[in-house]
Amino acid sequence: MKKQSRKLKDNIENLLPGVRKNVLLKRYTTFRVGGPAKYFFKAKTDQDLTKAVIVARKSRIPFFIIGHGSNVLFPDTGFRGLVVKVENDHYKIRENKIYAGAGMLMDTLVRTSINKGLRGLEWAGGLPGTLGGAVRGNAGAFGGETKDSIFEVEFLDNENKIKKVNNKNCFFNYRSSIFKKRNFIILSAVIKLSKGNKKDLWKIARNHIQYRKDYHPLTHPNAGSIFKNYDIKKASKEIKNLFTNVIKTDPFPIIPTALIILKAGLSGKTIGRAQISKKHSNYIINLGGATANDVKKLIKFAKNAIKNKFKINIETEIQIID
Repeated sequence: MKKQSRKLKDNIENLLPGVRKNVLLKRYTTFRVGGPAKYFFKAKTDQDLTKAVIVARKSRIPFFIIGHGSNVLFPDTGFRGLVVKVENDHYKIRENKIYAGAGMLMDTLVRTSINKGLRGLEWAGGLPGTLGGAVRGNAGAFGGETKDSIFEVEFLDNENKIKKVNNKNCFFNYRSSIFKKRNFIILSAVIKLSKGNKKDLWKIARNHIQYRKDYHPLTHPNAGSIFKNYDIKKASKEIKNLFTNVIKTDPFPIIPTALIILKAGLSGKTIGRAQISKKHSNYIINLGGATANDVKKLIKFAKNAIKNKFKINIETEIQIID
């Protein structure tokens, strides 16, 4: 078995035509951070994605799936396995449903749905990333969540079987799903929407896009929100009183972690070339030449400072690859 596994590793370039070697991951992440992937493959179709995962599993090499490359931090040493970039962005519309590949950009999906007069995704105006990433992490903003529109998801399970599940069996939770918990590979999804007024929908989406431009540090490379918002259920009476004026529902009562970081006096804190954004404190920005180590040190510093000051633990939202 060991000889067979070694042979598969040696022949991965034959097993997966189009695979490349030693590709710098910082070119494919919104953080612009990360060393080389030993193997790198672009999956243009559902079949490409399925094949790449099966080859990696049979070859017994680690693999990682990326879409737009947001919400992830790769190490400076790179990834000693196969990184698959999902680009299966096919889609079709039937009545009030959109059938789309996991690699379809959320921005494209929002624009497409609104142009067809379909309501349900306007909350995601300006949301980075792909449909697959949004489903996996149940992405949300402005009170909306991906789970609200998902009708069905097609995925590859851990036994290399292609299956479909309805919304209920996706087990969506705050920034999570069964796909994230069990490392299932999302291939495509069906989004169920309703009829709406195109002009009204565009107004909502454009307001959200403009809000991001005004209040998020989009001029610097970043990975989106670094930390999850703080669930009010976990807060002590003292913390609730301290932040009572900023508690909001998104999608349940939370304290925005950006404001916790701001109140802790951490805005602008810099380690190496990584900085807690002065524009939005739940972002860490790459000032140019930041390393993964800079970012990890800054995340650890922020967590410790907030725990010492407020006696609370904040959780990272981005996926950190070691």
